[in-house]
Amino acid sequence: MIIDILAEVTGKVHVAAAALGVPLGIGLIGLGASQSVGRNPEAATKILVQSILAMAFAEAIIFFAIFLG
Repeated sequence: MIIDILAEVTGKVHVAAAALGVPLGIGLIGLGASQSVGRNPEAATKILVQSILAMAFAEAIIFFAIFLG
């Protein structure tokens, strides 16, 4: 019985790690985008597009963890 419980707990660790890692990744992307716009305001549109794409890809990681796990 305890082994079954441990199997369920360890089976969901990758989802928890992804759920913790995704917001950290999105925060770092936002930090980098803000710093880049601060250094080069003329490139704000290009930076915005790239950061939105990067955030979408980072957000997709949680779905891969949930559905493939």
